[in-house]
Amino acid sequence: MTDAIDTPEDVSLADLPNPAGAHDLLSKFKPLINEREALLATGVRDPFSIVMTEVKSPTLAVIQGKDTILLGTYNYMGMTFDPDVVAAGKKALDEFGSGTTGSRVLNGTYQGHKECEDALKEFYGTDHAIVFSTGYQANLGVISTLAGKGDYIILDADSHASIYDGCWLGNAEIVRFRHNSVEDLDKRLGRLPKDAGKLVVLEGVYSMFGDVAPLPEMVAVAKKHGAMILCDEAHGMGFFGPNGRGVYEEMGVEKDIDFVVGTFSKSVGTVGGFCVSNHPDFEVLRLVCRPYVFTASLPPSVVATAATSIRKLMHAGDKRAHLWKNSRRLHQGLRELGYQIATETAQSAIIAVMLPDQETAVALWQALLEGGLYVNLARPPATPAGTFLLRCSLCAEHSDAQVGQIIDIFAAAGRAVGCIA
Repeated sequence: MTDAIDTPEDVSLADLPNPAGAHDLLSKFKPLINEREALLATGVRDPFSIVMTEVKSPTLAVIQGKDTILLGTYNYMGMTFDPDVVAAGKKALDEFGSGTTGSRVLNGTYQGHKECEDALKEFYGTDHAIVFSTGYQANLGVISTLAGKGDYIILDADSHASIYDGCWLGNAEIVRFRHNSVEDLDKRLGRLPKDAGKLVVLEGVYSMFGDVAPLPEMVAVAKKHGAMILCDEAHGMGFFGPNGRGVYEEMGVEKDIDFVVGTFSKSVGTVGGFCVSNHPDFEVLRLVCRPYVFTASLPPSVVATAATSIRKLMHAGDKRAHLWKNSRRLHQGLRELGYQIATETAQSAIIAVMLPDQETAVALWQALLEGGLYVNLARPPATPAGTFLLRCSLCAEHSDAQVGQIIDIFAAAGRAVGCIA
């Protein structure tokens, strides 16, 4: 008995003919492949393969040998180069090594993981906190564990992919409501069985357009129908609310939210995800949440940087104020140039510049890059069908001079491409 397949040494499996009717599993992506090839054939660069050969600060990197202002990094509070954060990571790397090689429920919980969860509990004022290896896994794990077969998840149609994937992993019934529509949320909740388990999933800030959810009204509707509420504050943590907890703190609904999910890869400035809650049985998630139980834990250096950053964000009022100033200035400046912005006013650190089609969006993206500015190109399926935009993510470390440069680069690039007069 052998595990090997007896194959003549001079015959490669790759040379064998495909069985009749064999189907190429990648063939379903041919339309996308053809679209990408046609776009690149026009001479534009691939917007999704940028390499930063050097990163000098939270707001400046070298791309193809040129200093480039970063306006598409989610580094909202600029913590990636904070001296205390970097020092904490180096110290943990020296003392605990490069990784844990194990799950949190086995050998993968070090002192640093508990300290990181303690920092989260202090930051959010909650009784419980669980750290995941990524923000995606936090949504995937918490949502799929809370709502399973026979339960209902009611979510905004524009929810993040990780939220949708959490729904599918848990096999719950998915009910979508129109983006930010309190009326539609109320109507759809009213159609569900009264005694069924219900989880309403909201986001403080929606990442494509940078708009915020009307949380007080939505929370009231969810509670009226007996639903529990999960709020994703990935893009709100750090600069919304007196303590930087997020939009739900800013809007005064902290006591009504059952679970808050977030990430370390934005305002915290590293990688990882988390969920905090005051639910008395919350700790059982450590035993039943598959993306937590079956994933290796974060390296000691990462949780050390996260804990240090979180504790500093508790006292970052000046940085929050500067970030808001940057956001309002850029929003106004781009509107005055003639750009269409997704929101009437600056609602967050995300400013979305709307373009009529993919060709125009890519052309403007490249003109900006050549002018020394990096932004994110967003297209379907990340955006609604037929929607193309350039997403600008401001940072608390962008200086007044840099914001002025950004507006000037947008002016020159837009005129060169023909987006603005």
